Amino acid sequence: MLLERIYDEDLSQASYFIGCQAQNVALVVDPRRDIQTYLDLATHHGMTITAVTETHIHADFLSGTRELAAATGATAYVSGEGGDEWQYGFEAERLTDGDTIVLGNITVAARHTPGHTPEHLTYLVTDGAFAHEPGYALTGDFVFSGDVGRPDLLDEAAGMQDTRFAGAKQLFASLKSTFLTLPDHIQVFPGHGAGSACGKALGALPSTTVGYERKFAWWAKYLATDDEQGFIDELLEGQPDAHAYFGRMKRQNTQGPALLGDRPSPRAFTAKELTQGVDEGNLAFVDTRPVDQVHTGTVPGALSIPSLGKAATHIAWAFDPESDEADLVVLAEDAESAAEYGNHFVRVGIDALVGYVSSLEGLALTSPSVVSPADLEQLRGEDSTALLLDVRNRSEHAEGTVPGAEQLSAGKVLFHQNQLPAPDAGRIVTFCQSGLRNSVAASTLRRAGYDVVELEGSYAGWSRWTAEQHDQATAGQDAR
Repeated sequence: MLLERIYDEDLSQASYFIGCQAQNVALVVDPRRDIQTYLDLATHHGMTITAVTETHIHADFLSGTRELAAATGATAYVSGEGGDEWQYGFEAERLTDGDTIVLGNITVAARHTPGHTPEHLTYLVTDGAFAHEPGYALTGDFVFSGDVGRPDLLDEAAGMQDTRFAGAKQLFASLKSTFLTLPDHIQVFPGHGAGSACGKALGALPSTTVGYERKFAWWAKYLATDDEQGFIDELLEGQPDAHAYFGRMKRQNTQGPALLGDRPSPRAFTAKELTQGVDEGNLAFVDTRPVDQVHTGTVPGALSIPSLGKAATHIAWAFDPESDEADLVVLAEDAESAAEYGNHFVRVGIDALVGYVSSLEGLALTSPSVVSPADLEQLRGEDSTALLLDVRNRSEHAEGTVPGAEQLSAGKVLFHQNQLPAPDAGRIVTFCQSGLRNSVAASTLRRAGYDVVELEGSYAGWSRWTAEQHDQATAGQDAR
């Protein structure tokens, strides 16, 4: 048996390629939407992808199940569990608890493990060439290394109310009746790693075992003593902010993501074409340079996406394809580099990248407004309407912030403008921890018409400055 993990650092998301080497057939579990990596794997191993499936209706990325099935002719399988409200809206074979997918010597059995979502499935994999019982579990967003999937995303991002409590109870029951009934030796391959917003304590290890989690996971003591309420209380406390785009992902994955097919290569745009398109509102420019370079000058209204490694996450914060009809043009060296951004963008359902410019030559530029920590109080004194906005997660904000700051995470600013003053009601001074998330959020708000000033160095810079002021004051007192 062949089992390969394909990991997307951008979204902290894992998909799996399982192949039978006797019959050269393969199954892909939880594929992302840019599918070339799976096609390349199949070619490399001389295998045919005959089946594609997913563990649940995802909220954090747009599934590639339909895309990969259409490209290969493979059979698509999805969950048929969860009741009428949790059925997929596209054609695929439905799996319920106990159903199997057979790949030569390999048997993949579906187990219903609700909690993170009502329809969630875990897949138990038996390599029939060596054993007659499962040796591996693909747990999706049910069990992670050191954590379990959060049950509150439907409340946080999908507009539902109080589903977290029922979900937490279901998670406890799924752990008790399914996961902990498995032998300790079973190797667990989760759907996410550290950095995902699908849990609060995800480990970075690519896999774990049932026995290790049974002994060392934070939730193990509650299951050992059958303390359901203690489990629920700790599970629901301190969950990170859910990105606002999760609601769109959930809807699109339920209905079935649009098929991409063969995507055209991004074309080169001239400075004149880009300027005209931005002025007319038909194009949006994506500045991909580091934050300090953006601060030296960028195209008015540009979106700042300063890291290819987080391009999917950040573009989903900054651009809403359901309300914005503009096409995207990125700053990239060439068409191949631009296409890499396109690959990240389609993972979150943003299919609007059409071209690139390789430099800013010939473009009118503007420098984003920045204020130093030393001048922050003066600015706020001169403009009493200025809002100081912390765009970090609420847990970071709770641990310490600039006095007087309100909190709205960078992943929500575009979608929760009702929590902000009107664009003409005054300045917004924004900050994150180091400045990277802040650059994304600030550029998003500027494109939406807000007057935004970025705090230089963000919270880390402000903290250093206040510490220096304290040290100077202390030294002055000692000198006296």
